[in-house]
Amino acid sequence: MQIANRLCGVYDRFMKPGIKPQDVLLLLKLLDRSELASARVIDLAVELGISASEVSHGLHRLKDARLISEDRKSLLRENIFEFLVHGLKYIFPAKLEAVRRGIPTAHSAHPLDKLIRANKDDSYVWADENGSSRGHSIAPLYPSAPKAATKDPRLHELLALVDALRIGRAREQKLAHEHLRKRIFDTAPTL
Repeated sequence: MQIANRLCGVYDRFMKPGIKPQDVLLLLKLLDRSELASARVIDLAVELGISASEVSHGLHRLKDARLISEDRKSLLRENIFEFLVHGLKYIFPAKLEAVRRGIPTAHSAHPLDKLIRANKDDSYVWADENGSSRGHSIAPLYPSAPKAATKDPRLHELLALVDALRIGRAREQKLAHEHLRKRIFDTAPTL
């Protein structure tokens, strides 16, 4: 018994997984919930295309990262904003891939597409043969993110803003920063 307890302690200290990409997808989905406590694990799993057990584990990881409260009833919005704006692009950097057909993201998707007039060589997409646009492909945060985004326009906008932070230049990042602030804190962006 004593050996098992020590092994558990070693696991917790050295091998405990941190935030995973699917946790960020889950976190963005939770931003639109008025009450976190009413979010059912099974519903989130279906909406995001991930397993119910992964949603449950993700909620624990988000709590451990201090992005949701200890009682898992509320979002810690200041922490979420700081994490998304200042940490995400270092933990989950985006890499440009070949030009492909896909679903618009970053500044090529709403809401930034109305503010930034990019030429067609400066468009970004998540690769998808049924997509409506062509552009440089970037891998989504999680493989099921594009499908979840097509079912939920608000989630698509949040994922696009996060991608603008991950891959955008200074102007795109600044605009994404302002729009994320508005979405997270419900204040008007200063453009």
